[in-house]
Amino acid sequence: MNIFSSWSVPTGHLTIIPQSYHMSMWYDRLMIPCRMLMLIAGLFFATFTLLGQQTQLPITSYDYALPENNVSPITMGTGAFNLINADDPYAAYANPALMADNQLSSFSLSFRLKNEDDLAFWEAVNISNALKSKQFKYFVLNTKQVSFAYQPVAGVHISEFSASGDSSRYYDYQLDKVQFSIGAKDKKYQKLGAGLSVKYLSGRLVYLNEHKLGSMMVRDGFIDDKVKGVSTDLGFTYTVGNMVYAGSFYDLLSRLWWENYDPVSLQRRSALGMGWTSGDSHFSAGVQSKISKNPDTTYHLGYGYQWSIAKGQQSSDRQSMDLRLGIYSKDFYGADNINYTFGGGYYYKTIRFDFSLNNKGLRMADSEYLFALSLGI
Repeated sequence: MNIFSSWSVPTGHLTIIPQSYHMSMWYDRLMIPCRMLMLIAGLFFATFTLLGQQTQLPITSYDYALPENNVSPITMGTGAFNLINADDPYAAYANPALMADNQLSSFSLSFRLKNEDDLAFWEAVNISNALKSKQFKYFVLNTKQVSFAYQPVAGVHISEFSASGDSSRYYDYQLDKVQFSIGAKDKKYQKLGAGLSVKYLSGRLVYLNEHKLGSMMVRDGFIDDKVKGVSTDLGFTYTVGNMVYAGSFYDLLSRLWWENYDPVSLQRRSALGMGWTSGDSHFSAGVQSKISKNPDTTYHLGYGYQWSIAKGQQSSDRQSMDLRLGIYSKDFYGADNINYTFGGGYYYKTIRFDFSLNNKGLRMADSEYLFALSLGI
């Protein structure tokens, strides 16, 4: 059997080239492009795998129009609910239709005080409004039927290690809102008022998740992303004698756009209520609920009384003191499921000071306090 494919005799030397050598050479030539294709495919696969492993946003709730998030101590004092009191400088926050009855110009600031809480990471991302315990809460400028406001909606900063010390999380989330509100009434039909609020939101999230490997921390997920959005509220009032019926719809049309994540909508909510006035006493009742999701309805009752120290035709002659009481709950089943509110105010000419406290289950040590200062023209 011939095992040689060719032979040559250069300068007296015999060179023998086996057939398997040619086969190996052709095999290597074919494998070079195949290996290149496999390398390119591997790179594409790795790229798509990394994209598929993008860190998920830790924020789980965009539900900001909760009763306990109200920015007005006047509203908080009367059961965290106000759809009918146009005398509240923060009225446009709850019902923009109330601006139709506002005839003064004023600017107001509110602050909140609360006992320090040890807020765990998962508690922070599952509540919609987590502000630092002592924080400026709202600024509003009212010019008759128009209102301009700024609010830090959320401000959370958490840096914590797990109980075992082998992992850590860093979470910093800030969301701010600028709001424009307007209210009006038909001159021919003064019983009905309507209002609109348009809100612009912007914020930033920085999130880092790490675990310990030996003496080093290894990154598991990292986010540094910005968000912008818009939202709208609608409201109405209907007055019959001493009775006022009202409704408001929060975040009815809304959208938040993250730079690197899918856009989301805010949780829509609605509120319906009524109030009546008898002398210096003011009563109110209402309900607030989600729209298009599990109802999560809260029921509100409020009472206010005003002592007029001095009355005059001009607002600069006015002096009065207010007392406010209220309760709200989802079911009023047991004291621990009821929020109790209390507040007061003093109005001296063009200066107004108001405060409120809100606590659940009559635990005064856990109360949240709101303070507000207003200056009118």
